[in-house]
Amino acid sequence: MLINIGNVLTGLIGVAVVLMGANAFRAPQAAAGFGIPDTPTGDRTFQAWLTVKAVRDIAMGLSTLILLAGATPHLLGSFMLAAAVIPVGDALIVLRSNGPKATAYGVHGATAVAMLVISVLLFVG
Repeated sequence: MLINIGNVLTGLIGVAVVLMGANAFRAPQAAAGFGIPDTPTGDRTFQAWLTVKAVRDIAMGLSTLILLAGATPHLLGSFMLAAAVIPVGDALIVLRSNGPKATAYGVHGATAVAMLVISVLLFVG
């Protein structure tokens, strides 16, 4: 039962990350709303960086879904535990950029905690 819950939550995160990446790839300025104030969305160099980040997000989401389809629960749990570093890093970037703490903790921090909980579900299930 716990493994099934962990699998469903992993799938939701994988799909959400692919969709966020696809949206940011389509419109790089869309990624600017994730907590960094005064983001220079008109700057071509910054838009290129956001596009690279979008491709990274798509690849991470697809990797999550591929592991969900074929990996053991323990391997998937290990992957989710390691991948939880990404939203922690994003939260630190927002805080370091004097972004809103609500975004840092409420979006990125909550995502990291959810990924840690999913890891535990997959490990103990």
